[in-house]
Amino acid sequence: MTAVFDPGALAAEATDAILRDTLHGSHRGVVVDSPPGAGKSTLVVRAALELADAGRPLMIVAQTNAQVDDLVLRLAEKNPELPVGRLHSSDTDPYDKALDDLPNVRKSAKAGDLTGLSVVISTAAKWAHVKVDEPWRHAIVDEAYQMRSDALLAVAGLFERALFVGDPGQLDPFSIVGSEQWAGLSYDPSASAVTTLLAHNPELPQHRLPVSWRLPASAAPLVSDAFYPFTPFRSGTDHGDRSLSFAVPADGSGPDRVIDEAAESGWGLLELPARHTPRTDPEAVRAVATVVRRLLDRGGAATSERAPEEPLPLTPDRIAVGTAHRDQAAAVRAALAELGVTDVTVDTANRLQGREYDVTVVLHPLSGRPDATAFHLETGRLCVLTSRHRHACVVVCRAGVSDLLDDYPSTEPVQLGTLVKFPDGWEANHAVLARLGEHRVPFRP
Repeated sequence: MTAVFDPGALAAEATDAILRDTLHGSHRGVVVDSPPGAGKSTLVVRAALELADAGRPLMIVAQTNAQVDDLVLRLAEKNPELPVGRLHSSDTDPYDKALDDLPNVRKSAKAGDLTGLSVVISTAAKWAHVKVDEPWRHAIVDEAYQMRSDALLAVAGLFERALFVGDPGQLDPFSIVGSEQWAGLSYDPSASAVTTLLAHNPELPQHRLPVSWRLPASAAPLVSDAFYPFTPFRSGTDHGDRSLSFAVPADGSGPDRVIDEAAESGWGLLELPARHTPRTDPEAVRAVATVVRRLLDRGGAATSERAPEEPLPLTPDRIAVGTAHRDQAAAVRAALAELGVTDVTVDTANRLQGREYDVTVVLHPLSGRPDATAFHLETGRLCVLTSRHRHACVVVCRAGVSDLLDDYPSTEPVQLGTLVKFPDGWEANHAVLARLGEHRVPFRP
């Protein structure tokens, strides 16, 4: 008899093991790897609530103010009575004003004003300026793979034990200065907090969340195989649990055909003729904008486990466009404005991390390029761009990327002592392109 896959039970089992190590384990740190949409924030909130219930004061470290405010709102939703501190900067608009409506949340720019609260939350940058007489017994570090190790060093004296939660497949921590002089050293300040932590503490318990609740059954196998070969995961839904339909039939154009392909299979590749182009390729930008315009004009509706009986309309706020560069995003916004489209999120992979939409339209990082640089080949960038959707992802790209990958082997210098990142950009790009090729729609603008 074949065992039935129960994603809820599998996720619950992993969560129980994580919480057991966090609350009752003997190690000073616990590391949790999470694929896209696996419930990192849900885990952080649950762990915070259980630590608070156990009478253990807790600090939470996030990487951005938006992440901090989101966690405060989630905690207040789960337990409106829990005393929560929001430690913020001295800027004029330092936090989401929605926090002003929460009576259990105390806000201050001074850590001393928040002493005695069950949970205090702030960014790593703010925590770095905090001094305490007695460290917190526990800390939770959210998005730990996006935190540089020097940022961890700056706050490590504030707590005794910590739970580190993050996605190893996303973009590496950002640094505005070169880090070649530290490459291969165990204390490389530009490395992620988790990489450095495990280099010095290999015995720490490591867990992983095995189920993505965001990615549909059509997407999880590709994203798992291409970006998480050693920590595979599955979708929390099955084929047929989600569907995307349109009230207006296709007009036979390339954008409409690729939309129908993506609605049917979860993936669509709108392939323009091969050509070397400027980074803000006007034809590719117009193609992206046209796909978005047609998604809205055709009256899309999404059915999922969240709304199995009543399809939800595909509104602009449920669509996102992802690019590699800010100037590309600006060009797409301008093209959308010309078509009368507003309220669709258009941003770079860096800024789309952690966000979720029903449909995404992606301008491929290597589209029209004459070369393949380390920036455009970074696996985390392609991983983010292809893992934001709940229903379908349309990729707009010029033909010839596979040949480009073959023509430009790695020229990056080999650094002794550095961890070889696998899969590398060539492997991941080839894997994604091979799958997208099955859903290719040629398009001549």
